[in-house]
Amino acid sequence: MKITEGKRRGLEAVANKSGVIAAAAMDQRGSLHKAIARHRGVDPRQVPTEHMTEFKAAVTRVLTPHASAILLDPEFSLPALPQVARGCGVLLAYEKSGYDKTGPGRLPDLLPEWSVRRLVEAGAHAIKLLIYYSPFDPAHVNDQKHAFVERIGAECQALDVPFFLEFIGYQEGVDETGPDYAPKKPEVVTKSMEEFSKDRYGVDVLKVEVPINMRFVEGTKAFNGPKVWTRAEAIAAFQEAAGAARKPFIYLSAGVSNHVFNETLELASESGVNWCGVLCGRATWKDGVPVYAKGGVKALEDWLADQGVKNIQAVNERLTAGKPWYSFYGVESAAALR
Repeated sequence: MKITEGKRRGLEAVANKSGVIAAAAMDQRGSLHKAIARHRGVDPRQVPTEHMTEFKAAVTRVLTPHASAILLDPEFSLPALPQVARGCGVLLAYEKSGYDKTGPGRLPDLLPEWSVRRLVEAGAHAIKLLIYYSPFDPAHVNDQKHAFVERIGAECQALDVPFFLEFIGYQEGVDETGPDYAPKKPEVVTKSMEEFSKDRYGVDVLKVEVPINMRFVEGTKAFNGPKVWTRAEAIAAFQEAAGAARKPFIYLSAGVSNHVFNETLELASESGVNWCGVLCGRATWKDGVPVYAKGGVKALEDWLADQGVKNIQAVNERLTAGKPWYSFYGVESAAALR
């Protein structure tokens, strides 16, 4: 099987020499803005947007020498692009931060002044889109989301650039981090991976949640109850979700701590699934937010150079179990796809 030359080059640009995607994520916007404000004890309106850019540039400068790529946003991060380490690829986010809160379904939207062409011109090797998705939503909601993803897929195909789709599961009125949602999560993740593996969407890499919540897996270090899965059942959930994928997929850290994410990757490795890497954000740098909020950029840089680097290196150590993205095409090198 072959892929187009532009998509192949883009995927090579964001992967390491082993073909595994070891990417950092720094495209958070609303959540980061609120976190800085919270640690300063001020209203978010009192946090200048320049401080968002300053934070993102510091993370980019210090951590990209240890990453195969970094995910940034075009709203606050473009001044950070010159700070990207040589040989580190760039993904740019296309969606607005958050979602439409005026109606049901958490409908997505795009940054109105951006297009895939403009993101590529700004320096993107690949495009990332985030949507909130549940296969159990009403058909009229998911029809809108399916068409939305199809349009972005077609736009990426026209520009011959890789399309990374991130989908976050949810259930209206339920805390997605709590025990009520946990039993539903494996099926939400599995059915979502199955849906967006379809060729009609033009997705090149699925950026997925792990199908379990480690807090509820008995026998893990992260377990704090109640028990939803045994370790064997959690491994089976990884295997079932991975079995639904027909595209390369990578795991997102979803805001958990570094040690929890590392244990999660160890469980993924134990399950033997064909995962191709990570896009890891807050698990690497979120503990630096209070450092920056109270001590400024120099304090953040010092923290990143010490603990931030240790965090990303710990994740990288787990990536030795990841499979190269091109293995999904049944070949042993990206060059074989030419």
